[in-house]
Amino acid sequence: MKTILNKQIAAMLEETDMIAALANVSACIFTSYENLNWAGFYFVKNDELILGPFQGKPACTHIPFTNGVCGKCYRDKAVMRIDDVETFPGHIACDAASRSELCVPVIVNGEVIMEIDIDSPFRNRFTEAEEKEMLAAAEDIASAFSRHSWKI
Repeated sequence: MKTILNKQIAAMLEETDMIAALANVSACIFTSYENLNWAGFYFVKNDELILGPFQGKPACTHIPFTNGVCGKCYRDKAVMRIDDVETFPGHIACDAASRSELCVPVIVNGEVIMEIDIDSPFRNRFTEAEEKEMLAAAEDIASAFSRHSWKI
């Protein structure tokens, strides 16, 4: 059963322009969850992760697949829910205030094409329920990507 947030995200993904749709999705996530300092996307492009639409403080523009929580999410094709980023080996501090992170891969045809990334200035901020919501969002984004023939 989809949550209200997931229903809102699904409705936003009816937009055929990828940047417009994902800009609204990032705003929806940022305003729906409390205690965030960043919510947005990283696209897989030119053998690295490139900053996409987001809400919050300025962010790292380029992230190598070998670095940080986002790099690990890409390499493992798996959710990374990190309770304390200061204990994560190789964490990239785009915002020195960030303390926890939730990173979810968007997978199309077995390949990570982008990631949903959410940061908080509080340790232990992200819940299993939020992880499930973002996994459902990632599935809806993957469907929209294929349905609208989006390109990165």
